[in-house]
Amino acid sequence: MALALDRPLSVRLRRPSGAGVFAAAGFLALALVAAVLPGLLAGDPLAADPLHVLEGPSAAHWFGTDQLGRDVLDRVVHGARHSLLIGVVATLIAVTAGLLLGLLAGLTHKYADEALSRSFDALSAFPLLLLALLFVAVAGPGTVGLVVAIGIATMPHYARVVRSQTFVVRQAHYVTQAVAFGHSRTRLVLRHVLPNVLGPIPVLAVIGLGEAILAAAGLSFLGMGPQPPSPEWGAMLSEGRGYLSVAWWTTVLPGVVVTLLVISLTVVGRHLQRRFEGRHP
Repeated sequence: MALALDRPLSVRLRRPSGAGVFAAAGFLALALVAAVLPGLLAGDPLAADPLHVLEGPSAAHWFGTDQLGRDVLDRVVHGARHSLLIGVVATLIAVTAGLLLGLLAGLTHKYADEALSRSFDALSAFPLLLLALLFVAVAGPGTVGLVVAIGIATMPHYARVVRSQTFVVRQAHYVTQAVAFGHSRTRLVLRHVLPNVLGPIPVLAVIGLGEAILAAAGLSFLGMGPQPPSPEWGAMLSEGRGYLSVAWWTTVLPGVVVTLLVISLTVVGRHLQRRFEGRHP
């Protein structure tokens, strides 16, 4: 089916174990708590302490301190809200636009379908980061431009899946029966086509969320996202790179958190994908 044919290489690797899925889900739950209620887990991410500059990980500061004496763990926890919000909103933009354009391509005249399909292929030919960087350069740096750029850059993947699913659904027996009964086109789309096309989208969105967060961190690292002193993970990596030789923890530990979050989303997404495809998890 379309979900299996269009999935990225990362989801075709060896399936995770039950313990791995459980650990990934636990880390996602912790990240969600950090994003919604960061005050429960950490203190003020902007509180500077000139007497404790670039101190290594210790009992007082588990992730050490940065060049201004700010607790790195506090900044990582509060940064979860920025990074997750950017990833979620960008994914929602991509899913919404991909759903509408994919339905349009699957239900419209063949010439319009051909034009939209070629547009999806052209956008998909560019690496995600490069395409998002191009949109940010046009829209300008900042959180809004970053979100829109990632949403547009990841949209073709969802649009192609929706288009292929639409072609399958429109040939289904219940759709041809509804046409024979004289149902309006709007009712056909809203009642019969759309609900059956939506099936794989939430699964793909979970995996795509990790891709969006990673792209956001990469663009923020290049100075295209939220600007310092915002505790966004990509901005933290950019700030800490100048101190990597003397204070590796300011860059490595936030990078590890980003990596773990993306891996956790991929593991959970692959697990959901296998359940959707009717295979044992």
